[in-house]
Amino acid sequence: MRSHLLNDATAESYRRSVTQGVERVADKLATTRRPFTGVTPAALAPTVDAVDLDKPLGDSSAALDELESVYLRDAVYFHHPRYLGHLNCPVVIPAVVGEAVLSAVNSSLDTWDQSAGGTLIERKLIDWTAGRIGLGPSADGVFTSGGTQSNLQALLLAREEAKTKDLAKLRIFSSECSHFSVQKSATLLGLGADSVISIPVDRTKRMQSVVLAAELEACRAEGLTPMAIVATAGTTDFGSIDPLPEIAALAAEYGAWMHVDAAYGCGLLASRTRRHLLDGIERADSVTVDYHKSFFQPVSSSAVLVRDGATLGHATYHADYLNPRRTVAEQIPNQVDKSLQTTRRFDALKLWMTLRVMGADGVGELFDEVCDLAAAGFELLAADPRYDVVVQPQLSTLVYRYIPEAVTSPADIDRANLYARKALFASGEAVVAGTKVDGRQYLKFTLLNPETTLADIAAVLDLIAGHAEQYLGENLVHA
Repeated sequence: MRSHLLNDATAESYRRSVTQGVERVADKLATTRRPFTGVTPAALAPTVDAVDLDKPLGDSSAALDELESVYLRDAVYFHHPRYLGHLNCPVVIPAVVGEAVLSAVNSSLDTWDQSAGGTLIERKLIDWTAGRIGLGPSADGVFTSGGTQSNLQALLLAREEAKTKDLAKLRIFSSECSHFSVQKSATLLGLGADSVISIPVDRTKRMQSVVLAAELEACRAEGLTPMAIVATAGTTDFGSIDPLPEIAALAAEYGAWMHVDAAYGCGLLASRTRRHLLDGIERADSVTVDYHKSFFQPVSSSAVLVRDGATLGHATYHADYLNPRRTVAEQIPNQVDKSLQTTRRFDALKLWMTLRVMGADGVGELFDEVCDLAAAGFELLAADPRYDVVVQPQLSTLVYRYIPEAVTSPADIDRANLYARKALFASGEAVVAGTKVDGRQYLKFTLLNPETTLADIAAVLDLIAGHAEQYLGENLVHA
């Protein structure tokens, strides 16, 4: 079976096989007319279950034929302009080229003797991102698998910088709209979910800094330690950006680590017109960025950045077989010294290729387009009597709710919105997300595709209304 190993003798076979795969995907992209087929788990599972993994097909062409039925045919395609669901972006071609290269070479970014130039490329991109944030000359960071890992590592550093062994006294402050990974990280770090103090948001879904100040003072009065304040620059549901300058001032006053979760809003770093929305982020102690959201990169591509690179030492462990202590004195750049991971993909190459081909302005223009679309979509929703829209977007998310004219029961309206989302997904015509606001069921557009138009949004709103009206007609009028 050595003929399947990628090496000098099989380079031509590699070329043919990868070309076949690329052609299959290109054909799907060119001919896909809906973001989803509407297949159900019950319908697709037997096709996958029928595959006997102990009986190989023998060649890539046959495997690709099979892949059509188990994956490609029914995949959810984020490139389609009516995929309006979660924080999944269409990807840029230079990044996909980088993905192909990094997979084939298969560098592991834990030590210099496994990655060489890859290490330097990743470090260059960390410096570039830190410079865009404004963290200063001592900044550093490392690529991660995603925002959850980045937030976990940032809060690990905050816990260690608090310099106390009494973990029960540590408190983390974040808004009620912050990502669930804050609570998850607190649990993993031995603090418990109760250590996270939830700060209410205002009408624009931004953390109320006045309440934060009061909670910090109460924490101090009770003899507790304000370990960290997590500000969000782009909440998952609303795209709201917390008041970063005010939070930075409070963090400094109370000696708390300031972490900014900019997993979604990091695309503003490349914007020539909206960068000011992140003013204050330069005062953070750590920042999460997800390039695989608003930088249009394939999953995964994320990083955690810190103001003081020395704090990354809290994640450092030395193994004699991998990164012995002597390599520090020898100034050998081992990225594992900064990371929670050991073996780690060269995901930085995707961003490198993107910047070298498109430039930061090119990325920023794409993100500005979807933010502009969200602003226009808000106006459309606000003028439509069928819908209640929650808040004017700062980024590219719209949260709204279908409100039928003749139905006043909030529970019935909840069920109608839930039904409409499920029916739309089952039809495959479009994909939207859902969430709850004040306990009520709402729908959500997450706009990350510059190819999506206002006409697409209007058409999907009509589809949603039609499904909701059908549900209400069948379940209420005839009840």
